[in-house]
Amino acid sequence: MQFKATIVSNQEVSPGYFRMRITAPPELAGAKPGQFVMLRVRDAIDPLLRRPFGIFDVGTVPSEYPGCCSSTYLELLYKVVGKGTETLSTYHHGDHIDVIAPLGTGFDLGDPEEEKILVGGGIGIAPLYYLAKSLVERSRVRFFLGGRNRDDILCVTEFERLGVETYVSTDDGTLGDRGLVTEVMERHIREDGREKTIYACGPMPMLKAVAGIARQTGTPCQVSLEAYMACGMGACLGCVVKGKDHADENPDYRCVCKDGPVFAFDQLMWV
Repeated sequence: MQFKATIVSNQEVSPGYFRMRITAPPELAGAKPGQFVMLRVRDAIDPLLRRPFGIFDVGTVPSEYPGCCSSTYLELLYKVVGKGTETLSTYHHGDHIDVIAPLGTGFDLGDPEEEKILVGGGIGIAPLYYLAKSLVERSRVRFFLGGRNRDDILCVTEFERLGVETYVSTDDGTLGDRGLVTEVMERHIREDGREKTIYACGPMPMLKAVAGIARQTGTPCQVSLEAYMACGMGACLGCVVKGKDHADENPDYRCVCKDGPVFAFDQLMWV
């Protein structure tokens, strides 16, 4: 659905990273972890296209007044990387923004008896918090969070408050273990023989490494892809990736916005 949202808060949580809460219709409470929204940053020609953002959290706030309904909110976590997000970072409480949501295919929560392994790189944690909220009610969850340095490590406390076992690593060693998050994750998941499923979101090199580990260990894995997109509905074909059966003579393209952004890792071509 398309709606006008009011910005409740827009706070910088780390240098260059912001967490925004906006009002939403009650129907948005049914959004699935892994889905996303398309924001029109402002009512002008520039920037022309909407921007996609993964849903960080969805919830409701009880009314302060007896007999009144609770209000629904939607939270986004974003990094300032260009004109659109730079404009977004200037908004304050009470400003309005045009939203289309929810969009895309979300995560499959899987068997509750399985352990759930979450892997996030930098701003890639955005869809994983809402996923973790849904998973901890039914499964054991471990979260592996990585970044280039300590400024890229976001919302650790929020995950820990959910009861998620959290591991942090940075490339330069300024916070947590030193090294790639995929190396830390692989070391831990090989320590036991429990049935598990991996959920990952982050830069493509990280996702490629996670997919390789999942293939080697025979572990089910779902990845949430990040992509530039114009429409968010599968019409423009601007966000396609190659599917597992792709060949020049028989193309197999998948729209990140409509077929994804969440895919089973073995449905994509990683070469």
